Amino acid sequence: MAGLDAIEINPEEAAAEYRERIVGPMRGVLPEEALKSIEEQLSGACTIEIAAFDEFTALLTDNDLLGRYDHVVFDTAPTGHTIRMLKLPGAWSGFLEAGKGDASCLGPLAGLEKQRTRYGAAVGRLSDPASTRLILVARPRHSALSEVARTAKELAAIGIKNQQLAINGMMPQETGGDPLAAALLQRDQDALAGMTPEVAALPREIFALRSENLVGLDALKRFAAGGPDTVSPAQSGASAQQDFPTLGALVDDIEGPGKGLVMFMGKGGVGKTTMAAAVATELAARGHEVLLTTTDPAAHITETLAGNLAGLTVSRIDPVAETAKYHDHVMATKGKGLDAQARAMLEEDLRSPCTEEIAVFQAFSRVIRESTKHFVVMDTAPTGHTLLLLDATGSYHRDILRHSGETSAKLVTPMMRLQDPKQTKILLVTLPETTPVLEAAHLQDDLQRAGIKPWDWIINSSLAAAQTEQPLLQKRALSEQQQIAKVRDELSKRYAVIPMQAVEPVGVEMLKNLCEITKKPAAA
Repeated sequence: MAGLDAIEINPEEAAAEYRERIVGPMRGVLPEEALKSIEEQLSGACTIEIAAFDEFTALLTDNDLLGRYDHVVFDTAPTGHTIRMLKLPGAWSGFLEAGKGDASCLGPLAGLEKQRTRYGAAVGRLSDPASTRLILVARPRHSALSEVARTAKELAAIGIKNQQLAINGMMPQETGGDPLAAALLQRDQDALAGMTPEVAALPREIFALRSENLVGLDALKRFAAGGPDTVSPAQSGASAQQDFPTLGALVDDIEGPGKGLVMFMGKGGVGKTTMAAAVATELAARGHEVLLTTTDPAAHITETLAGNLAGLTVSRIDPVAETAKYHDHVMATKGKGLDAQARAMLEEDLRSPCTEEIAVFQAFSRVIRESTKHFVVMDTAPTGHTLLLLDATGSYHRDILRHSGETSAKLVTPMMRLQDPKQTKILLVTLPETTPVLEAAHLQDDLQRAGIKPWDWIINSSLAAAQTEQPLLQKRALSEQQQIAKVRDELSKRYAVIPMQAVEPVGVEMLKNLCEITKKPAAA
């Protein structure tokens, strides 16, 4: 399209270029063994995160590039990952001010120190309301708007205060007397009425649910034009509720071994937390001991459960808490017996933001070990953040095998457990729409390259699996058929479809009901 350029930052490619910028000048100067050591330090998730941020700040501070455009629009990663990225400049600047010490991520820092001025300029531009505005996008759901409230507060704390709110996918007023449409409208209105005063005070625009997927220039232009989305019954066509594999049938298969790790993965906003909570609740209701946990920085498992159930324990891998725990453990063990100067150097090392990566990985590994005793159901962070965690798991796995020698046959690393379908079931959660299915397919490819084969797909919030006579919803239901068929025929031998729910499934009883739904209308 004339006047529009697009760039997509690829974290893996950015990391490769970042490594070469650091290692390249040393080739032919340092011994091969020293180069390998530096490359090893630059091979982990910490480097990928830094490299992606490096690309982000390069764009933010390239005045020549920015001068060529009237507007520069960034589509960021989901909340938790973005908050982590936006906090990086302050974290790294503070660490570099204090001195590197003998940091575990010394390699990545070698590149960071050269960029200190640019990072400072990037933070300044993000915080400048005259040049930057940040638009928080949310569906009209209680859980999504609660996350917006947390995000807005965290952004304001790091100086990004020029915030606005976009409510996307609001059910139109014209329900046509359809029970599901009326219930969805009421659900959306209740969610907006329940916003915190701080979120309600943000300047906002509301965008109605459209009958078509917003994919392709023509559809995007129609959406941007802001015209009414008029759909007649003749255009929509009949869409009788269909029978699809259910979540309850899926739990029957999960339950078989009596224990194991069940991981839910997918992009942000597809309902991973709800699906994880529903499966954990159903397993506990069937008499199993279940640990429900999350690696998502923006976790809201407790709000989704909204209650207790015998046999179900809830936890969270909290990066801040885990880092503090790791810090105290290292100081109590490695710091024991050191003199004051040596302890100060160790403290300095532990101030590295890469310490968080190590601490979270160790907590992740502990949870994986728990699954050898009982069921562990894990709600993961959105795709990018989870892949970084799995990358750390893979790096640890390779290190262990490299140094284990003859004992490697007896070792079981966390990566081995993730790769073993008898111990781990990976469930990909998506929506019956073009972009979410494409994102999930890419995630499946990434996992398979790491030797991890997803066990099942869950297609959430399907109108094709519900009952509706409202024309707009009928048209959306028909458009879902192609995506459901793609999952069934091309992407997974096993799948389940969850009907669109008239009321957000919050609380133990409603979560259990998700597993009991067979042919009941979603509005019942």
